[in-house]
Amino acid sequence: MQFKPEEIDAIKKDFDEPGSLAPTGLHLGGTKYMVIQGEPGAVIRGKKGSGGITVKKTVQALIVGIYDEPLTPGQCNMIVERLGDYLIDQNY
Repeated sequence: MQFKPEEIDAIKKDFDEPGSLAPTGLHLGGTKYMVIQGEPGAVIRGKKGSGGITVKKTVQALIVGIYDEPLTPGQCNMIVERLGDYLIDQNY
């Protein structure tokens, strides 16, 4: 999967201006996800059919988890957010 610079820029903008992705959706790797409730400035979540996406912002990185059944949204959120929290604790 290839990510376009403008897709990453839009995600980074939503972390700075929460809600900016809601009208257009979150696009990543050419796939559009409907933005659902996340944590403003920390986590963005999206849904597409039976799958979805979780994006967690750390000090230096964006952690992206993309899932589909049988993985659940909660499982993806937990994995991505725990990894992100660990990296934040390491100042990364």
